[in-house]
Amino acid sequence: MRRKVWALAGAGAVVVMLVVVLVERHAAAQASRPQVPLLEPDPLWSQALPNKWVTGQVGGLAVDSHDNLWVFHRPATIPDGEKAASLIPPQAECCMPAPAVLEFDTNGKFLQAWGGAGQGYEWPASEHGIFVDYKDNVWLSGNAKEDNQILKFTNTGKFLMQIGHAGKNRGSNDTDNLGGPAGLFVYRKTNELFVADGYFNHRVIVFDADTGAYKRHWGAYGKKPDDSLKFPTRAQLVQGPPPEGFNNPVHAVLVTNDDLVYVADRSNNRLQVFRLDGTFIKEVFISRNTLQNEGTVHAFAASPDKEQKFLYIADGSNKAIRVVNRQTLEMVSSVGGHAGHNAREFFHIHSFATDSKGNLFLGEVNNGQRYYKYAFKGMGR
Repeated sequence: MRRKVWALAGAGAVVVMLVVVLVERHAAAQASRPQVPLLEPDPLWSQALPNKWVTGQVGGLAVDSHDNLWVFHRPATIPDGEKAASLIPPQAECCMPAPAVLEFDTNGKFLQAWGGAGQGYEWPASEHGIFVDYKDNVWLSGNAKEDNQILKFTNTGKFLMQIGHAGKNRGSNDTDNLGGPAGLFVYRKTNELFVADGYFNHRVIVFDADTGAYKRHWGAYGKKPDDSLKFPTRAQLVQGPPPEGFNNPVHAVLVTNDDLVYVADRSNNRLQVFRLDGTFIKEVFISRNTLQNEGTVHAFAASPDKEQKFLYIADGSNKAIRVVNRQTLEMVSSVGGHAGHNAREFFHIHSFATDSKGNLFLGEVNNGQRYYKYAFKGMGR
């Protein structure tokens, strides 16, 4: 009997020791995991639009230096059933297409709207990119085949400048016109406009932000873009050697505080990093095995800390926000992964932006037709 007691006591001690070891290991593993930004949907952030306005596909989003959100949507994509009051004769009391450019304050209060065809400039056929620079100028682009221009306005909608001309694109080495330009970014240090160009061209192109003068351009790996380059079938593309050139669309561009240029090669499921002069540094694939033609690198945003430690990537095909350590380009977190139209669900993320507090704002195209906020809730594991 005594031996059985001692045996049971010994076994109990071993179990306790194993539990202690497992708890300690779990605690150590938790402690070693890096802290990452915590994001939660804020579905009641924005107020209802005035005038029974409704929005269509959201081509682009931008946050200005005052933390105001700018939305660039496509009025022509609004279904008749959602703009019935604007039909002739009116079909219902609701609703009317809102102007293409909308501004909201940091609390979601509507501030103003403007945009559309006017004298002296060529409005894009399909509204796409928007960026508000450090002088509060608003830059706009379009992604239709004939959208070979970029427009610059004041923040109240006064036209300032046009770069390029509609229907004039001569390819990826044309220094006068664009080819369905997508993402825009004005870098304050150099006062230069960087353009992800685009839906029909295969390059990044840079202009002087004051004069619109051409500065330089480059393709994948910093090489001269080659429009004759053929890409293999999708199944081969995601498994073979890295593609030699940018695919269409070259969808987003972001310049960080340390003079690095991040370019979204969306359909190739990758991003590439360059110096300001176009010198290639490195690349990384995001969910490379994704076969959906839309690709996985739709848009960028950087965390607002001085070091911009994290890079946010909109992965439209996989319905997720990827959080990447900007120094290592390793994915440290992911938000979402579920399709839908409710909170915590993504339908077709296309663009986003971040404010000085770390909040993310997302815009959706196709049947998503919405813009919304994911609030920054601090750092955690």
